[in-house]
Amino acid sequence: MLGLMQSQPLLISGLIEFAERHHGDAEIVSRRVEGDLHRYNYKDMGQRARRVAKALDGLKLAFGDRVATLAWNGYRHLELYYGVSGSGRVLHTINPRLHPDQIAWIANHAEDQVLCFDLSFLPLVQAVHARCPTIKHYIALCGADKLPADSGVPNLQSYESWIGAQSADYAWPSFDENTASSMCYTSGTTGNPKAALYSHRSSTLHAYAAALPDVMCISARDAILPVVPMFHVNAWGIPYSAALTGAKLVFPGPALDGKSIYELIEAEKVTYAAGVPTVWQMLLTHMKPAGLKFSTLKRTVIGGSACPPAMIHAFREDYGVEVLHAWGMTEMSPLGTLCTLKNKHDALPEAEKMKIRLKQGRAIYGVDMKIVDAHGDELPWDGKVFGDLHVKGPWIVREYFKGEGGDPLVGGWFPTGDVGTIDPDGYLQITDRSKDVIKSGGEWISSIDIENIAVAHPAVAMAACIGVAHPKWDERPIIAVVKKPGMEVTRDELIRFYDGKTAKWQIPDDVVFVDAIPLGATGKMLKTRLRELLKDYKLPQP
Repeated sequence: MLGLMQSQPLLISGLIEFAERHHGDAEIVSRRVEGDLHRYNYKDMGQRARRVAKALDGLKLAFGDRVATLAWNGYRHLELYYGVSGSGRVLHTINPRLHPDQIAWIANHAEDQVLCFDLSFLPLVQAVHARCPTIKHYIALCGADKLPADSGVPNLQSYESWIGAQSADYAWPSFDENTASSMCYTSGTTGNPKAALYSHRSSTLHAYAAALPDVMCISARDAILPVVPMFHVNAWGIPYSAALTGAKLVFPGPALDGKSIYELIEAEKVTYAAGVPTVWQMLLTHMKPAGLKFSTLKRTVIGGSACPPAMIHAFREDYGVEVLHAWGMTEMSPLGTLCTLKNKHDALPEAEKMKIRLKQGRAIYGVDMKIVDAHGDELPWDGKVFGDLHVKGPWIVREYFKGEGGDPLVGGWFPTGDVGTIDPDGYLQITDRSKDVIKSGGEWISSIDIENIAVAHPAVAMAACIGVAHPKWDERPIIAVVKKPGMEVTRDELIRFYDGKTAKWQIPDDVVFVDAIPLGATGKMLKTRLRELLKDYKLPQP
């Protein structure tokens, strides 16, 4: 027997229709590439998104055609989020931090038909357009007065002229909710980048789940600053969750330095922010010497890579900001877990609460997870046993676009490539990537734990732990360290800093001071590149 409820597809267009109707006056503020602040609301955004949809119709784009973006976080990018997907096309956000060769390969693999880009990335477009034969139209996200006279890019027009010629009189089409809505390529796989192809259903369900109280806790009372890029897994779904709840959105544009972010938070009364640790490190570095405080910021979600304990402590103790540790990946849309405490933790001493906050958190509704051994057998949730993390759920990939890489699932579960523990309360702790874990004398050493201790030292700005070959123990950990400007610390001082903080056999055998640690396109440390740079390194003789 079937239920007797109305059947309406879960579509991206439904989110903006809801926001227009019920939160039409909620603000959307953007720092533009032009340098000024742009300010309007959800009602305005919905009208302009309809113009985008009509403009795509005018280009004769077929249902399911891909529209690419190379853009910062801003209102025009947001209009593309809704106008492209809402009209039945597929939004393809490209990471502009990738190498031009990678961008050209990705655009060709996706068979992008249109590329919309901020003028910051004009040199990048000039470098790749001749290698992207499927792209027939180039749209610069600016007004006609800002359009370069001689760009060398074919069929280039300004965004404002493109949508300005259209009427907002447009009815969003209705179609199957399993239709593709957007796509994002991940470089965290072997071989060429592979694309996660999200559906309207998966993105809408993810938006619902992300807004829940024990997840991002987003409401109409919030002013949200998504520092996480809109080209990075759809800004963790925040543009959708914000529309779903009517929250104010504040976009930072290209200005991601500590001073700019702080001024935007204060000027726009931001209550909630989201981003990777490297961005927040720049913010804290700007604030501390100047004695600055937050007047409205209450919480921040930190993900993308493990958040150092020192950063969580600084936000909580120095600035009164709650840090919500999160974990996920491109293939998961991206949220999998988020760390909030349970009622029973309220009576715990602060030191015990901190141990929980350092974990990646509990699975959110819609995500199931397990840890398995090398034979695929499930391991106990005791918080001690390490295993390979597998996940499944309605917003987790079934396969990659065009079948790249074959079937990624193992018995219906997606292997994440992460190694971790799960405690009896369901809190996940990522201890390493499977390719980064260090095995010394038959025992596992978590590189993340070693890094967290190093960055707690007042002279250390960034640290990366890798394993190097050892004749007796197979591998031993060393730590590559970037010192803070004007600060000094010696190898022996840093090795002594580990005393009492971890088991003696887990203490790094050496410290290598470097000018910088290689970072990937999403701000994560590139340990593969670090290993290449240190390929001639030899452990000191005892």
